[in-house]
Amino acid sequence: MAIAVYPGSFDPITFGHIDIATRAAKLFETVHVIVVHNPGKNPKLSLDKRVELVKAVLANKPGNFVVSSLASGLLVDYCKEVKAEALVKGIRTNVDIDYELPMAQVNRDLSGIETVFLPADPAHGFISSSLVKQVASLGGDISKYVPAEVVEALKN
Repeated sequence: MAIAVYPGSFDPITFGHIDIATRAAKLFETVHVIVVHNPGKNPKLSLDKRVELVKAVLANKPGNFVVSSLASGLLVDYCKEVKAEALVKGIRTNVDIDYELPMAQVNRDLSGIETVFLPADPAHGFISSSLVKQVASLGGDISKYVPAEVVEALKN
């Protein structure tokens, strides 16, 4: 049983995130989509709301997804707990590689887990959660970048 973990802050989840999750589901029997608390970020949506949104948008997507959160602790410990064989990370640009590669090396050093990098679909490669939040805060239309549930959540 091949299990992967796809972590992210998902604040909010975008079509780019959804694309990576569904592509990962073609490679692995089960994909744990883990909404993590990142102490370096100031989230707009609560951890519980982000989990709720991720569950809602993945509910009708092909694949076997397990959605939960990790508020503290090491991601590699969660991976060991669920017997994951790989971490999945989406890569948009070389900036993402510069950020993700050292983390992948440390994760492998700590636990032996491999990281699988999936390049972003060019249609979604420019989308970031930060950009979506900025456009939404200025009253812009974000419906091309996020599902309707997210549009509504960011209005509140």
